Amino acid sequence: MNSFRGDRLHLTVFGRSHAPAVGMTLEGLPAGKPVDIEAVRAFLRRRAPGFRSYTTSRREPDEPEFLSGLNGGCTCGSPLTVLIQNTDVRPGDYRGIRGIPRPGHADYPAFVKYGEDEDFSGGGPFSGRMTAPLCAAGAVCIQMLRTEGIQVFARALSVGPVRDRGVFTEPLPDDVFPAVDPASREEMISLILSMREEGDSVGGVIECMVTGLPAGIGEPLFGGMENRISQAVFAIPAVKGIEFGDGFALAGIKGSESNDAYCVSGGTVRTETNRCGGILGGLTDGMPLVFRVAVKPTPSISKPQRSVDLSTMEETEIRIEGRHDPCIVPRAVPCVEAAAAVAVYDAFLAERSNG
Repeated sequence: MNSFRGDRLHLTVFGRSHAPAVGMTLEGLPAGKPVDIEAVRAFLRRRAPGFRSYTTSRREPDEPEFLSGLNGGCTCGSPLTVLIQNTDVRPGDYRGIRGIPRPGHADYPAFVKYGEDEDFSGGGPFSGRMTAPLCAAGAVCIQMLRTEGIQVFARALSVGPVRDRGVFTEPLPDDVFPAVDPASREEMISLILSMREEGDSVGGVIECMVTGLPAGIGEPLFGGMENRISQAVFAIPAVKGIEFGDGFALAGIKGSESNDAYCVSGGTVRTETNRCGGILGGLTDGMPLVFRVAVKPTPSISKPQRSVDLSTMEETEIRIEGRHDPCIVPRAVPCVEAAAAVAVYDAFLAERSNG
């Protein structure tokens, strides 16, 4: 399913990695909200491939074309549709390995589901390319949230074994590798470049924070904020895990250690710590909403790998050519922000409609 269906927002993403274009339609935005198109462009540039030494050489300008949903620069109540042209496609890179599923990719289960007609060039509809329209939708939602005093921002917490040693409390500049500590940043870039030289890849962890949310946003059980955010974040193909607050570490400590004690700060109820990540019972508690996602290593590597020729059902060796990121983490940071923004803005609009 190519859609996120929230209480108020309905996002549909369409296209394929090497098709003429990808795009999105976002329904449910309130009318009369200004949209800064240049800010959307700037957000998409953070994800765009081919403009940094540590990313794929595929070069896409990712220029958003707003086809509907705006009138005089403001939302008009109708669905917002954005198209992003694919200008640097090379489907021929994949002809030699058709019928030989790439390890770590969706090629084999997609072949079983869709047969030989499935377009697997560059990953087709399962490609990270599909996060470009997700980022277009997220960029708009981030603007809407900002007018309500809510910010969404993320960083590369780790790349492989290298961890960002900086303190993360505010958005990072758009023109730097998305880590706080300059020394950690350089170590991460060096590791990614070494993976490229080896024909290998590396994964990492992205940390995202949402500040300014009032308490009480969300619903219990299936409507909880963890549920909503997780659904949107898992649309990013490289994501394989998520945790909120201290997450899995809470399983190894006592209740007396994990509970966040309440206090009064500035006339407002707060918690002294934030191990729950700003969510209790599926509802926001007024503290920063914090979560982390695990991003797997890019599966397209140039090292020889074992696979199966589906036409002969014989084991074979595959070597993947083409243009691929040695690490998807830096370009996935805005994708995580975008997914979180769509989910959070949907919950915010739902709460506002309920009074």
